[in-house]
Amino acid sequence: MTSTVAFLASFVSILIGTAIGMVLKRLLRLDTLEGGSKELIRLGAGLLSTLAALVIGLMIASAKNTYDTQNTNILQLGTNAVLVDQLLTQYGPEARAARTLLREAIPSATARIWRESNERDGAGSTFVISGTAERFYSAIEGLRPANAEQTSLKSRIIAITTEMGRTRLLVFTQTDNAIPVPFFIVLTFWLVVIFASFSLLAEPSPIVIISILVFAISVSSALFLIVDLSHPFDGLMQISNDHLRAVLPKIE
Repeated sequence: MTSTVAFLASFVSILIGTAIGMVLKRLLRLDTLEGGSKELIRLGAGLLSTLAALVIGLMIASAKNTYDTQNTNILQLGTNAVLVDQLLTQYGPEARAARTLLREAIPSATARIWRESNERDGAGSTFVISGTAERFYSAIEGLRPANAEQTSLKSRIIAITTEMGRTRLLVFTQTDNAIPVPFFIVLTFWLVVIFASFSLLAEPSPIVIISILVFAISVSSALFLIVDLSHPFDGLMQISNDHLRAVLPKIE
């Protein structure tokens, strides 16, 4: 489910609920209800409103955590790429081929992360290493240390490149569907009932209609925010890939 679909579905459902409340008010002459009956409706709507607000708040926090975690993964990938490049530079001219392959691997890995993270059907190539990355790892393994310093540098390079691969896999395994469809349907039903109760108890007037529209947009925007944050690699607030694309300087 995309953020736009979540917004439109919730907004339209809320308006339908409001319309149902207005129709029931007119057909059933609910303006003649006794004070106790109106108080019961208010208490029920208040209970649902509190429950819905709590659930929406928790989902926003969960979606924001997903977004922050993925952003941290991307920053970690860029940081490790810079560190590996610096270690390869210290290793010496023998590592120049590996540095060149690293500059080829980072842009292709970046494109794969954003493309495959946006594929909802779970592409089979997600956990398959690319040809460029495989050549890069082979170049690292092919380094032949000539002294103790190069031996130490090679072991550190292997450790960091392994961490880079692990972080890339975490990007795909930490995906989160903030609002499963059944849960979204239940939450939307709550909102329909809440807004129907509003229109049951209020006399139709321009200020009431405008207020309901503002409230409906506000609640639907919260659901839009939740879904958009839970998909960090597309949508309105997607993570920028500039950090990875421009992280490594040209080889001198």
